[in-house]
Amino acid sequence: MSDYGLEVKHDTGSKRIKLECEHQSVMIYVVPSEESWVCSDDLLHVHAFAGFMKQLAQFEDVRVKELMQTWGLYLREI
Repeated sequence: MSDYGLEVKHDTGSKRIKLECEHQSVMIYVVPSEESWVCSDDLLHVHAFAGFMKQLAQFEDVRVKELMQTWGLYLREI
């Protein structure tokens, strides 16, 4: 397991973000898309994940808000 349970792996044109603790383990795949063209390849994963979370948090859906609260996730734009 990597430091802080977070590991970013880079392949040409894509990124993989591995999130792992002793209870859960997932791999998030990030590839170029229509919204990520403005960002450098080095920060593609950051741009995509930040934009996704920002848009998800803006939904007027109580299920999304409850799910985020269940997992202790809160978002603030800076």
